[in-house]
Amino acid sequence: MPAERPDSPGGDQELWALAAGGDVAAFGELFNRHVAGVWNYAYRLTGSWATAEDLASLTFLTAWRRVGEVTLVNDSARPWLYTVTANLARREQRRLGRFAAVLTRLPRNPVVRDHAEDVAGQVDADRRLKAVLDAVAKLPRAERRAVELCLLGGLSNGEAAAVLGIAEPSVRARISRARTRLRELLRDTGVLAGGDF
Repeated sequence: MPAERPDSPGGDQELWALAAGGDVAAFGELFNRHVAGVWNYAYRLTGSWATAEDLASLTFLTAWRRVGEVTLVNDSARPWLYTVTANLARREQRRLGRFAAVLTRLPRNPVVRDHAEDVAGQVDADRRLKAVLDAVAKLPRAERRAVELCLLGGLSNGEAAAVLGIAEPSVRARISRARTRLRELLRDTGVLAGGDF
């Protein structure tokens, strides 16, 4: 039987514990608090609205399945949810890479594209995001993880430090080095016109 919920929702840790005890409404509250952030993070990692929606759904499915096994960091579910999202995004990118490799071996026939994807691909923000994601992918792994969590995911340096298991000054140093490299990688792409990094 689920634990009794307080009248007003508490912190993430309290809601997580209630959900681990079988309280579906507590998990629903966690979902409502974090789904927009998880979707935005997934979109920033993939540059695809549809993929971001799929990844957000898979992240919360994973959370529901593992709610009894996970301990939250600093009373926030967000760092853990973002880590799951990033792992799922990497797995999806590997899958898409294998799929693209298979397509190159097929005979060339006209492909009917999804109209919604064509429209989304024409938006300048998507082009800029793709360029940034390509540049982020070229960073050393440690810097890339810090960028994914802090610059793309919006976690604080402290939250990212807890997720990565390093000191907060190390996160700041990785972000600083990554910004310098990103400016270099993006210099000739026109992405830096808005001063993103």
